[in-house]
Amino acid sequence: MNKQIIKRVIIGKHPLLITALFAATTCGAQSFDAKYARPLGDVLNDVAKRFNVKLKFNVDTTGLKLNYADFRVRPYSLEETFDNILKPFDFYALKQNGNLYKIKQYEYPRRQPADGQKLIPYLASKYSDKASWEARRDTLRKEVRERLGIDALLARCSNEKPLVGKTRKYDGYTVQNFCMKTVDGHTVKGSVYTPLAKGKHPLIICPNGHFLNGRYGKVQQQRLATLARLGAICVDYDLWGWGESEDEVGAKAHQTAEAQQMQALNGIRILDWMIKRKDVDKTRVGVNGGSGGGTQTVLLTALDDRYTAANPVVSLSSWFDGGCPCESGMPIQLSGGGTCNAEIAAMFAPKPMMLVSDGGDWTSTTPELEYPYLQRIYGFYGKTENISNVHLPKERHDFGPNKRNAVYDFFIKTFKLDASKLDESKVTIEMEDQLRFYPKNK
Repeated sequence: MNKQIIKRVIIGKHPLLITALFAATTCGAQSFDAKYARPLGDVLNDVAKRFNVKLKFNVDTTGLKLNYADFRVRPYSLEETFDNILKPFDFYALKQNGNLYKIKQYEYPRRQPADGQKLIPYLASKYSDKASWEARRDTLRKEVRERLGIDALLARCSNEKPLVGKTRKYDGYTVQNFCMKTVDGHTVKGSVYTPLAKGKHPLIICPNGHFLNGRYGKVQQQRLATLARLGAICVDYDLWGWGESEDEVGAKAHQTAEAQQMQALNGIRILDWMIKRKDVDKTRVGVNGGSGGGTQTVLLTALDDRYTAANPVVSLSSWFDGGCPCESGMPIQLSGGGTCNAEIAAMFAPKPMMLVSDGGDWTSTTPELEYPYLQRIYGFYGKTENISNVHLPKERHDFGPNKRNAVYDFFIKTFKLDASKLDESKVTIEMEDQLRFYPKNK
């Protein structure tokens, strides 16, 4: 067949074929018929160039194609562009430092600051005075307990007395390890830091966050031992699936909804035990933790009315519920038609509470968003002086010295501790086996 015949066949009998060939050669294989599809990775690279940003991927885009890809770009808005091209895959872009964005899988407990700026006014619109707030508070408290499933667990708990290890004496304080049976044959293990001075002391329950080495880490020991030297009895215990709990249930147990239930249960049962001690002042009972421990701090105040002071550190946010199942494994944020940790924290009003926040994590909005919201709630009781915020705008997510000093100052003021004993250099940092009820290396 010669060239003239080929031309006649295409033009005369197959006009659509020539149209498709033309589109393929002039538009890079994009066409209406192919839904203008392009590889997602290529689209994101183009977006990065267009908006002069850098992308870090926590997801695998291999083989993923985006329909109507270039039509989803909004040249006037990077955020809307990300939203249009990432939502079909359940991905989203999380802004990091400068012009860096991290592409991540959708996280149900994490939102954006703009979401918090909308949620807080929405929640605040539900109550205008003490009476309307307390009606909302009571509804939330009831539903949080139900969604967490805590009462059924408490009803099955063991009443056996905890086992307590030998006392180790240091400069101004002692340490004892304990093992407590809880529910369904499980145990919780931890350590009690007690002042050497005689008399009644305030009690501070100190749930752990996800910082290095958990309750065995230097920073955790520094804080609890220093608070004990100042005059408070402090109790530290393992996260579910961490430390000695890992020996019992395995590390994977921490990545389950059960972790949130069991950590809340452990906090309640430890308080049940400790508050009966003759050297504990029941009028001064605090709770303090950082990061995930701060999330637990807020939850414990909502579940247990015996606390008289609370100090969540680098945790409280209206747009982040906690990135671990031990913080958000159960759907408590769906309570009351939708809530957040800031509103759950407000349930503690008008008792003393201090928030410690920084500029490098989800607490960056605390001074202008969550703190004023809490001040309004405390204002219903005429107690705005009982809510405070120490914000460290140049710091990031940790439990560093400035954050620990804020904790010490709060409890010195609130529980009338002995400020003259404030000296972290006097603390003896123990090895992990010393803090374990059952040492690894006997």
